[in-house]
Amino acid sequence: MWAVLAVGHNLADHVIGQTDHQAGGKAAPSAAEVANSVSPRRGWGACLGHVAQYHLVMAVMLALVWAVLPLQMSFTGLAAGLAVSAVTHAFFDRRWPVRWLLEHVGSKGFAELKAAGMNGMYLTDQALHQTALLVSALLITLV
Repeated sequence: MWAVLAVGHNLADHVIGQTDHQAGGKAAPSAAEVANSVSPRRGWGACLGHVAQYHLVMAVMLALVWAVLPLQMSFTGLAAGLAVSAVTHAFFDRRWPVRWLLEHVGSKGFAELKAAGMNGMYLTDQALHQTALLVSALLITLV
């Protein structure tokens, strides 16, 4: 189940589950903009649009695999797993939680890294998504 979710994640997050507008706007506003009285609600439309599109791709992937392989899934488990995935995905994609985590585990420099093909925020975001997908996979198979 985790393998299906991991493949679906890569397809949905990097290829067909996100527009340029969603990618550019889902984390808005920046901390500086909030400090200058920009509404903290700005960006949620782009973020939720991406999360909906992403999970449509994930649902199609799961349905295709479920139709071909004898996987043990219930609709309750599927709903629970996709709900955890959607909530955590939207939370992490706002970006400030990822930055906050890195700053509070002693990795502020990694949060700022954008050199030699490395991007600390992106790598952390992807690690958090994969961890959330493991939880989702467990829910899908065990509930």
